[in-house]
Amino acid sequence: MSSLFVQPRVDSISSFYSFPQTIDVLRLDLLHPVVSGNKWFKLKEYIKAAKAEAKTTLLTFGGAYSNHIVATAAATHFIGLKSIGIIRGEEPKMPSHTLLAAKNYGMQLYFVSREEYRNKSVPRQVFAEHDAESIYTLPEGGYGALGVQGASDILYQNETNFYTHILCAVGTGTTLAGLIKASLPQQKVIGVPVLKNAFSLQQEIQNLLTQEKQDAFELLWDYHFGGYAKYTADLLNFMNEFYGQTNIPTDLVYTGKAFFAAFNLLKKACFPPGSRLLLIHTGGLQGNASLKKGTLIFD
Repeated sequence: MSSLFVQPRVDSISSFYSFPQTIDVLRLDLLHPVVSGNKWFKLKEYIKAAKAEAKTTLLTFGGAYSNHIVATAAATHFIGLKSIGIIRGEEPKMPSHTLLAAKNYGMQLYFVSREEYRNKSVPRQVFAEHDAESIYTLPEGGYGALGVQGASDILYQNETNFYTHILCAVGTGTTLAGLIKASLPQQKVIGVPVLKNAFSLQQEIQNLLTQEKQDAFELLWDYHFGGYAKYTADLLNFMNEFYGQTNIPTDLVYTGKAFFAAFNLLKKACFPPGSRLLLIHTGGLQGNASLKKGTLIFD
């Protein structure tokens, strides 16, 4: 499937602003029309493992707006595997754009209560309809050692050794852990959690790292805008202004919040002059589909 991807490029956006720092964006969103951003990196090692074990179906977990769900559905479709999605909450009367896309790629969806989801319970119906021996379980968001291994390849797509700061949105923490793993000792890795009060992330990320890397990152807790997929007028205004300046689209779930945080820190002079920032565009614009048409100046 790797032949379906393009080489991600780095866009320099420093000239659009007057900050005394260099600001670049790693455009993982251009990797693939659907399996874009960090999603493929987190998936690829699990897919290799599933194939090595001769599994024919990938089962994973996510919410109604999960980029991970649609990316898994698309990736398995393209490589000839089946997929099952365990979705948090009751089945909505009006399916989200994400769920519709996942179904179009052949993913079978099963809806569970939030309590069952927290326990990562798989409905009995799944095993009544599928051969349990054929199923490979993929953790939510690719969380785990294989997800980190894949995500660590992100910094190897381009020359990144000269950056002083690397900044990325954080969901499960898998991508950030991969970036930390691949970063150099002199580089500072900064994560922007998109969930409200997700303080357990600190330990969950550390659990994925070797001892010497466990303190090699910082999490910024104040840019969730109310929680997962929540937003304010300030966030939407920033996303429009950022696109107007750079022609780079962002989403309200992940990259919009991460980039807002980066520019808020730049305005507060939190980075020393001469710093070189690499912002990771983790792709996946599906979350914007929930907005009224015309809210954003880009599709």
